[in-house]
Amino acid sequence: MMKSYKSLILLCLTVLVTVSCFKDNDDNFASATSIKNFIYRGMNAFYLYKPDVPDLANDRFATIPELEEFHSVYNTPGEFFESLVFDRPFTDRFSVIVDDYVALEQLFAGTTLNNGMEFGLVGEDGSATNVWGYVRYVLPNSSASMEGVERGMVFNEIDGIQLTRENFSVLLRPDSYTIGLADLSAGVATGNGMTINLDKSSITENPIFRTAIIDQGAQKIGYLMYNSFTANFDEQLNNAFGELQSAGVTHLVLDLRYNGGGSVNTSIILGSLISGQSTTDIFSTEEWNPDVQTFFENNQPDRLTNFFKTTTNAGSTLNTLGLSKVHVITTSSSASASELVIAALEPYVDVIQVGDDTAGKFQASITLYDSSDFGRSGANPAHRYALQPLVLRSINSAGFTDYFDGLVPDISLREDFENLGILGDINEPLLAACLQDIMTNGRPSFNKSHFRYEEVSGSDALQPLHNEMWKEMELSDYMITK
Repeated sequence: MMKSYKSLILLCLTVLVTVSCFKDNDDNFASATSIKNFIYRGMNAFYLYKPDVPDLANDRFATIPELEEFHSVYNTPGEFFESLVFDRPFTDRFSVIVDDYVALEQLFAGTTLNNGMEFGLVGEDGSATNVWGYVRYVLPNSSASMEGVERGMVFNEIDGIQLTRENFSVLLRPDSYTIGLADLSAGVATGNGMTINLDKSSITENPIFRTAIIDQGAQKIGYLMYNSFTANFDEQLNNAFGELQSAGVTHLVLDLRYNGGGSVNTSIILGSLISGQSTTDIFSTEEWNPDVQTFFENNQPDRLTNFFKTTTNAGSTLNTLGLSKVHVITTSSSASASELVIAALEPYVDVIQVGDDTAGKFQASITLYDSSDFGRSGANPAHRYALQPLVLRSINSAGFTDYFDGLVPDISLREDFENLGILGDINEPLLAACLQDIMTNGRPSFNKSHFRYEEVSGSDALQPLHNEMWKEMELSDYMITK
């Protein structure tokens, strides 16, 4: 049956009827003006904080020429996009524009240009400028793994230049560089003369980094280190839980310490695997900008509620554990979809959070392409710009949201970079804290580092969608069918 669609909230209402109808006629390259028109159209239609940006009001511009005169003062599409972002340093730290959506799509699939060394960067104690890096973990079959890089290694130079707060993003950008190793003592990294050469290549990271079964007396504890919510690996995630299920685990330690987020749908799958809630139980609800929210409430209210699942998108039955308690390891690098899993499980499961405060990211984004319905099909071939703006905030079934300052752990224990330990080993400090809590069923105290390190960045933060959470959706699915 032939179907036609009326645009979501008529794509832009009033004047935006005209703004949304322009087309690029140049089949060789798109002008900056047409790209900026696309940016405005997308932000006006979907941006979560639209009510807080006066220039995005539906009646702000009466004609396309008026809009184009307004944005002509911005030299680049990126500058214009930034002008429409609300309260960039605080409320919206995450909306982005990219000039190559193919690379963006590869990132969603877990594929990046990477040397395999995942690291954090820390401000040197007593210095206002210097930073040093520590290796969090190493990806298999990468340059770092072949060169013998290991978790816990410290480096303070790139190509012989001291890392600083001002230069680290430039020094770590090239496809090849040499790290200068250092010894760490009392928060100060001192070079030891050893170097390692690293080369980047295209790597697809399996987010299921480590699983283990830990026997402690009568307790059988499952451990899973999960590093990103990558939908391409949902079947493997389900299989990993199948192994835990077959082993008869009675407890689970979920290690999200370096997980910056990803797919909303995958977060629902992970939460469902842990708890085994009914498909009538609410995982989370969504709140969009007023125009979109009203449309959904009046036409497709079911789109605003995410329920727990019993199958993957491919139809595989979930290997649920049906736990009433779970321990989750977090750091300040745990963000978005990681936080969503914790918040969504709280009303149903006793979630014991161990580690540090999380990043504080409860909003999700979608990808907007320059097409009539913002979908990938029919995207303007004259450019590869795409928008990834925040479009919704997630709310758990108890109404909890807006955790700008992050989620606070039940057991507060920061990683000690002078004693990181081996991931998955029972003596690794954060895992050991979880195991002790499981065995004592209480809140034991732990020895804490004398130094409160200041992490300033990391390898994840140097990627385009740092700490992002996105919702996979075909926008045509959200149109009114006539």
